[in-house]
Amino acid sequence: MIILLFRHGPAGKADPARWPDDRVRPLTSRGVKRTTLAARGLVGVVDSIDLIVTSPLIRAAETARLLAEAAGVDRLQTLDLLAPGGSERKLIEFLRRQSKQGTVALVGHEPDLGRLAAHLAIGAGTLPLKKAGACALRVDDELGPGAAELVWLLPPGTLRRLGRKKVKL
Repeated sequence: MIILLFRHGPAGKADPARWPDDRVRPLTSRGVKRTTLAARGLVGVVDSIDLIVTSPLIRAAETARLLAEAAGVDRLQTLDLLAPGGSERKLIEFLRRQSKQGTVALVGHEPDLGRLAAHLAIGAGTLPLKKAGACALRVDDELGPGAAELVWLLPPGTLRRLGRKKVKL
């Protein structure tokens, strides 16, 4: 199984006057453009994406839709566990129920995605992801602490450049 972790793109600044509920804070217009290129770059470095799962927050859901468009994936799944502060243990249980042969993309938030990446790859710590940055983990056996191989960790600028070129890693 390949697990792609893709952090949501640049969103508006947290502003309680404008967005009393931070869950509805969207990507900025610049964020949409940058995330579209990053999504194209991400799609360019993977063979295919079988499932895209997103946090319910608007900025993540918008990012997931841009990734789905770039990847030609018709269906998105929303998972509350990907919202900030979601249970890492339950998220790992969710991943264990997915096909061992496929590629699953999770779209969410920091610091949760970075902690998940580090937990799966090395057992502890964090591998921070910038906005619209991504990493890929390969799991051949049972999913657990330190069981995944970090295949790559790409910042958004690199993904955007790749999105312009369509290059495979």
